[in-house]
Amino acid sequence: MNYIKTLKNVLLLVIFVSVTACSSKPDEEDLVLANKGEEALYQDARKSIELGNFNAAVTALNALDSRYPFGGYTHQVQLDLIYCNYKIGNTDQALAVIDRFVRLNPNHSDLDYVLYMRGLTNQDADKNLFQDMVGIDRSDRDPAKSREAFNDFRKLIEKYPNSKYAPDAKKRMVAIKNRLAKYELAIADFYMRREAFIAAANRGRYVLEYYPDSTAVQSALELMVAAYDKLDMQQLKENTLKTLRLNYPDSKALLEKEKDSSFLSFFTGDDEVEETPSEDINPEQK
Repeated sequence: MNYIKTLKNVLLLVIFVSVTACSSKPDEEDLVLANKGEEALYQDARKSIELGNFNAAVTALNALDSRYPFGGYTHQVQLDLIYCNYKIGNTDQALAVIDRFVRLNPNHSDLDYVLYMRGLTNQDADKNLFQDMVGIDRSDRDPAKSREAFNDFRKLIEKYPNSKYAPDAKKRMVAIKNRLAKYELAIADFYMRREAFIAAANRGRYVLEYYPDSTAVQSALELMVAAYDKLDMQQLKENTLKTLRLNYPDSKALLEKEKDSSFLSFFTGDDEVEETPSEDINPEQK
């Protein structure tokens, strides 16, 4: 009995020591940070960034931001916080720092960089690393963040056309256009499967009107022809076919039409009905 009682006391002591050690560790880290000056804190943050330890960098930068809001590194701390939060996927924190920086420094020389980082952060938020790795098509997902990124890059190009970030922003806008156009096609295809052919044709026309330089134009034309065929709108169908033949003579849909008079079968096969659709340069450090 005494042995069991002693063992129980030892276990309780071990648990107590472990819990105390775990709980005191953050306090010790806070104490170390509190005893460091502005220069030492910033050098720690820069070293962490160089080593790729962005979480540690954010901790040091946040300490700097709160303790020295008007210090000599104020603006650089904000720029580094934007970059580090972006790198570790802290979208909300990165956007919060960006919006505060723009609001407080509307004429800052690095505002083009901040707008560029806003676009990168929003564009990255629309991605899903796991699904991209396994090749899952996410074109039917809500592209709200991609739209925000597109507007961010457009604002950058309009306000700072000569910025060194403008060329990459233009390339990203093209990629985002393709993403948005594919989303419209996903909705149009959903309408086709639900036999809402007018709505499907309207979505296809929307792609032609707003994303004429996207990679989705051919598919939009093919879908419109299929919808008009089902609606028996022969004039609209023939006009769309002419455009399709002129720009995409090798269209699979045209070949299917030649083989089979039922052009609609190209889009409305026997597949199951689906659910409702619901290049990267490293940002420079300042």
